[in-house]
Amino acid sequence: MPSITQRIADELQVRESQVAAAVKLLDEGSTVPFIARYRKEATGGLDDTQLRTLDERLGYLRELEERRAAILQSVDEQGKLTPELAQQIREADTKTRLEDLYLPYRPKRRTKAQIAREAGLEPLADALLGDPTRAPEAEAAAFVDADRGVADVKAALDGARHILVERLGENAELVGRLRGLMADQGKVFSKVVEEKRAEGAKFSDYFDFAEPLAKVPSHRALALFRGRAQGVLDLRLDLEIPDGEPHPAERIVAAHAGVKDLGRPADKWLGDVCRWTWKLKIGPHVETDLMGGLREQAEDEAIRVFARNLHDLLLAAPAGPRATIGLDPGIRTGVKVAVIDATGKLVDTTTVYPHEPRRDWDGSIAVLAALAHRHKAELVAIGNGTASRETDKLAADLMKRHPELGLTKVMVSEAGASVYSASETAAAEFPALDVSLRGAVSIARRLQDPLAELVKIEPKSIGVGQYQHDVSAGKLARSLDAVVEDCVNAVGVDLNTASVPLLTRVSGLNETIARNIVEFRDRNGAFRSRRQLLDVARLGPKTFEQAAGFLRIRDGDTPLDQSTVHPEAYPVVERILKATGRDLGSVIGDARFLRSLNAEDFTDQRFGVPTVEDILKELEKPGRDPRPEFKTAEFKEGVNELKDLVPGMVLEGVVTNVTAFGAFVDVGVHQDGLVHISQLANSFVKDPHAVVKAGDVVKVKVLEVDLPRKRI
Repeated sequence: MPSITQRIADELQVRESQVAAAVKLLDEGSTVPFIARYRKEATGGLDDTQLRTLDERLGYLRELEERRAAILQSVDEQGKLTPELAQQIREADTKTRLEDLYLPYRPKRRTKAQIAREAGLEPLADALLGDPTRAPEAEAAAFVDADRGVADVKAALDGARHILVERLGENAELVGRLRGLMADQGKVFSKVVEEKRAEGAKFSDYFDFAEPLAKVPSHRALALFRGRAQGVLDLRLDLEIPDGEPHPAERIVAAHAGVKDLGRPADKWLGDVCRWTWKLKIGPHVETDLMGGLREQAEDEAIRVFARNLHDLLLAAPAGPRATIGLDPGIRTGVKVAVIDATGKLVDTTTVYPHEPRRDWDGSIAVLAALAHRHKAELVAIGNGTASRETDKLAADLMKRHPELGLTKVMVSEAGASVYSASETAAAEFPALDVSLRGAVSIARRLQDPLAELVKIEPKSIGVGQYQHDVSAGKLARSLDAVVEDCVNAVGVDLNTASVPLLTRVSGLNETIARNIVEFRDRNGAFRSRRQLLDVARLGPKTFEQAAGFLRIRDGDTPLDQSTVHPEAYPVVERILKATGRDLGSVIGDARFLRSLNAEDFTDQRFGVPTVEDILKELEKPGRDPRPEFKTAEFKEGVNELKDLVPGMVLEGVVTNVTAFGAFVDVGVHQDGLVHISQLANSFVKDPHAVVKAGDVVKVKVLEVDLPRKRI
């Protein structure tokens, strides 16, 4: 078997030395963002996506090796480890193959086959299999022994059958061949459970459904499994076989066992053994395996979709440091209002009642105008929940009546805002603030800096997933946490304004150290340099190494502290300045000068060309934000509800979610519309993410509106 590092290198199509270097760094406690950004020389430039895959495969293959060692030891202790079996176990390249080989040797409760062997029935089984010309009943008569639990001929033959079924059913080669047959040719069949037909109407597409296992897409697989979990659907995996024909799997079992129907006395009995082997032993085992594999693949794809949407949402364009009014729409309870200043600090709150039953439209506009004037607000962020279009109208009227305020209104996704409002994080930030007003603060801050605000919410509550409630919670959490970590570190974090939740996501930091940083900042004032981090409790040299490059200090003691240049590489910058006779202030931002330099002239044993090139790029524009420029969608006037939509209408909207089958777009009518994958572009689209991403402002044409089902 190739080594773990060689296997991963082959899968990633990179050199083994690159993988070995990355594995060493991971084992030493380095994070993926740190390795991707600051250890390019060691890994040959592996990016964060490759490193995430590497880390995942490393875990799987190490588990595989541990299991391999345990199986070898177990079989050896049983005294059954032959050189051939040991070789097969050492060459097994998946957990499934390993478990197939271990099946006959796995310690198990006393089976019917074991009981039959203890009763001395194995010679009967061997005799009938070896010579089908023997008559089963006549042969079995010699094995009837009441003292050994064999009461009659039937009991003897049943025991012999159990022995052969277990022997065949635990043959790794046969099981593997039949698994391959079902994987290649098997179909997933779905039927409705009749008594659930009415209440399970949403699964009506699957009431009489069949599709090749290999072609079932992830969203359909998860819908099928959800239907089964809710007792609406019966699922099975099988081949499509014409009536009256024997099952191909039974023929394969018979061929493997050397059983043929030539009319000999034992042929029918042996044929039954082969049928039992498939129907009762191998068939259910293979079906469980393959349906489990389908579910796992579907979960993985759903998690990938969720992760990509979350990535796009977190890296959505920030409105930036502009005073913002957040409106959390409501009808009976009023519209909650929160005003934040350019730094995100809450400066004012109130509630207005522009809607029935306490409608005070003019009074609400007067209150909002006064707040905007007092706090020099530039933006109005409106949550997209209930009453959002009515509240959007209110903001439009405010802008129309008070053009001197220069306001811009933006509809903001409020998914997860209620989760944040009731969270410990929100309670710690705003202990005296009513829960309902905290949501308005979150909506305002999301517009200003989506990343900084959304990290406070559990990722799965942000609402950009596909069947997220049907997938493994642990696997989903690990994937989404990795996305948040990558996004936070790609953008970088302002050390002097970042919240504890945001700092917690920085490479190398945890919640305890993040709290210690904020407490240090509160006691001692703003950080003046990155080096001060070493004075923070429990933040040692290793943590500093992992985190420092991702933390920014604006207007600190050195301009380099607001850049992505790692403090360990500051000597490289000094070398550049010394060689060119320039000072740092004149070099920063001088693109023509920086591009004229040759990176190789400034390398040394520690820092190679990749690092020096990164430094030169960063000096051109220190601390540049990789997120796109902020722009807004204009919802069509007069289109507020589903019934206002007409086929052929062209609208502007915001992509809220991208799935395997298309993209959902908010056009301002409380119900997102679906752009099916077949309608995303003028050419064939394999992956919707290649065309759109969450947060994109797009133009759409209405093709169809289904009012009863609330579908656009």
